[in-house]
Amino acid sequence: MIGYLDLSGIKNSNSVLQVYFTVYEKLKGFLHSDDDRDGQLSTGANMVAAAGAGAATACTTNPLWVVKTRLQTQGMRTDAVLYKGVLSALSRITQEEGFRGLYSGILPSLVGVSHVAIQFPAYEKIKHYMAKKENTNVENLSPTSVAIASSISKVLASIMTYPHEVIRSRLQEQGQARNTGTRYAGVVDCIKKVFLKDGIPGFYRGCATNLLRTTPSAVITFTSYEMIHRFLRQIVPPEEKYSQSPTGPVKGGHGGESNIEVSNKSEAQPFDHSTTWFL
Repeated sequence: MIGYLDLSGIKNSNSVLQVYFTVYEKLKGFLHSDDDRDGQLSTGANMVAAAGAGAATACTTNPLWVVKTRLQTQGMRTDAVLYKGVLSALSRITQEEGFRGLYSGILPSLVGVSHVAIQFPAYEKIKHYMAKKENTNVENLSPTSVAIASSISKVLASIMTYPHEVIRSRLQEQGQARNTGTRYAGVVDCIKKVFLKDGIPGFYRGCATNLLRTTPSAVITFTSYEMIHRFLRQIVPPEEKYSQSPTGPVKGGHGGESNIEVSNKSEAQPFDHSTTWFL
């Protein structure tokens, strides 16, 4: 769901990332269990944390999404009262449409959180399939294989969840035209009207353009992360992990007792894909 504003990129701005990662880390700590292998959250718990962080980010940044959509489409409408800029749009939407106007399209945005639940498991499955086919392990996949896995998973997730983008944009765009009533009463009404007017293709307008923009971004991000991660594993020594001994006190080196044991964390940290679900 997550990656497009920069006003032309608010979505990738520092403030948005701070919201996402702050909530994500808090949820990871809340969901952490002593039963987690090597201190790592399970895939399901990671997805829950990512989805929760995504939902919090969507709620926090939805007004910026509305402004972005209005600014992008106002030149296409002859009956629109043009906004002068971001602050002008925020001010007018608040005055003319109230809180509801700033949060139009929020339900489809929350539905878009499902994107991560499709993309990352698909990415992992494809990587394991390709590793088996190449007779190697996932950690040693070639950059080309990683790029292929990331592109396929991104395209699959985007196609399956793209209709929510259309509904969200339609709901956020309405309300700008002068002397024009509300075209959509809500999410269900919008879905019905889009389907009756354009059929299934109506829910995929702009999908090809969206894929041309987001797929290369996902490929670059995933592939570069994997390659940099492998490089750092080679040059950074293993961490020393201090943990409470599960069997009680451990004899110290000077004849005393210590309830702390030291173990080398030799296994590399797996790629935490849920932190990049917004690509």
